[in-house]
Amino acid sequence: MDITIDLEDYKLNVRAAGVIIHNNKILVHKDVNSDHYALIGGRVEIGEDSEKTVKRELIEEIGKDVEITGYVATIENFFEMKGLKYHEIMFVHKVEFVKDEDKEIQYTLKNIEGKDFLQYEWIDLDKIEEYPLLPKTITKVLKDNKFPVHKINREI
Repeated sequence: MDITIDLEDYKLNVRAAGVIIHNNKILVHKDVNSDHYALIGGRVEIGEDSEKTVKRELIEEIGKDVEITGYVATIENFFEMKGLKYHEIMFVHKVEFVKDEDKEIQYTLKNIEGKDFLQYEWIDLDKIEEYPLLPKTITKVLKDNKFPVHKINREI
């Protein structure tokens, strides 16, 4: 069960995400029906730590094993989506593919869970400001390249 709690007029989420960087590009996911990108990951399940969440989500979404290689950030994220207000705590880990052949991937990946609306694209770190990557504060975190950090992202 995901850690998502409805409290008054907010949803509280606990999320974990992974940052994979190859050839100065970062792997992100995009819902083809939306106008933004996000880090790969998902909601933490009750009793699960954030590292296990990242590993589980990458296997579920793209079928790739990863290892945690560092810690990037904790982001307190306040935003509104589809008329709902969210208070999200996000743990961001640096990760690497386990298999050497996966480290050579440079193409867009498809979701293997049957979610055809999700795709996984490589975006150029040198042009990261040109992409609508959410939460917005992650762009600065990745550009500054000084980890770990704690950030607060307020969009409401």
